[in-house]
Amino acid sequence: MTISWNDFEKVELRVGTIVSVEDFPEAKVPAYKLKIDFGEFGIKKSSAQITKLYKKEDLFGRQVICVTNFAPKQIGPFISEVLTTGFYTEDGVVLSGPDKTVPNGSKLA
Repeated sequence: MTISWNDFEKVELRVGTIVSVEDFPEAKVPAYKLKIDFGEFGIKKSSAQITKLYKKEDLFGRQVICVTNFAPKQIGPFISEVLTTGFYTEDGVVLSGPDKTVPNGSKLA
């Protein structure tokens, strides 16, 4: 399926820095509760199923790419405000992010 350039432009893909990581024991699939700093767009919450490949202490300060304009999603007792992006592999989800530090809130071009 192909989409138009206008369709793609509707998706807000922005970079943020993980500032908090907590276990999410209520999740059906093992996950972390993340708080991500998007600079002028504020700190947003995300549930991320990345426990197979990442330890909590390795995530703090890491920059990730997120979809920031989805409607909030209720996941058990938690409201996820952004979708943290990654790639599915046999070993688990690999996070997507810039290979160099960029300002929080920067939009993917």
